[in-house]
Amino acid sequence: MRRAVVTSAATAAGVVLLLSLKPHEAAGPAPVIGSGAGTGSGSDVSQPSEAPAPSSSASATGTTRKVSGDTVNTRYGPVQVQVTLAGSRITAVDVVKYPNSERRDREINSSALPVLNHEAISAQSAAIDVVSGATYTSDGYVRSLQSALDRAKG
Repeated sequence: MRRAVVTSAATAAGVVLLLSLKPHEAAGPAPVIGSGAGTGSGSDVSQPSEAPAPSSSASATGTTRKVSGDTVNTRYGPVQVQVTLAGSRITAVDVVKYPNSERRDREINSSALPVLNHEAISAQSAAIDVVSGATYTSDGYVRSLQSALDRAKG
């Protein structure tokens, strides 16, 4: 009986210690998450993105341009994308603002944003599915992407 009490107390103490352990948080600004195709920007999230005015000729096939979408405020923070277009074709999408103030936000978005970038390039539009577990970020992404595409059309 005495052994059971000591074992139970030790187990309870161990569980309390494990549950009270706080993981180490990484310091520093969050990087820009891009699609990998033609992303060379080293700007961090805290700097506002510059959106060059779209060219007046949307049908030019040899012109590569970057167009920023609106900043969409979500429940967990702002989301903004910058789309790179060759003519009217989406060649890359960079996410310049996304929720990253909490460790969990960074974990979710480090997985969700590359999926959203890939889907947007594959679909060549903002008509993409949300990523499970990142619904708010996905919604902000789609709305910002659509505003960038609308802005690119003129």
